[in-house]
Amino acid sequence: MRWSELIEAVRESGQYTTTAEAEHVTRVVLSALGGHVVGDERVDLAHQLPVEAAQVIADQIPATRPLTAAEFVGSVGLRLEGATPATARWDVSSVLTALTQAVDEEIVDRLLSLLPSGYALLFGRAELAPAA
Repeated sequence: MRWSELIEAVRESGQYTTTAEAEHVTRVVLSALGGHVVGDERVDLAHQLPVEAAQVIADQIPATRPLTAAEFVGSVGLRLEGATPATARWDVSSVLTALTQAVDEEIVDRLLSLLPSGYALLFGRAELAPAA
């Protein structure tokens, strides 16, 4: 997938009116994600993404502690002018759902195993609890 195709997927998923808005949201969400994806998963994710997206992720300093999904959405909301909790969640989900179209399902599985529970819904997936 090329960068322009990723941005178009985000624009459609998030129903953004302009490509510039979709690109801005994509860069903000990917920069936040880049701080929370480390090690081999970060390298493998970057290899499967367009160069522009890979650069945004790779340029991030690893976070000092993993954020819950709600904290992650909140941190993105702080980076987007005028965002509310609901719009921040929409933005994050729009980008991460489009991201799943750009990479292999296996890398998404690995990312979700690395991130705290609660992120699956942000990637457009159900999060099933293990049977007791």
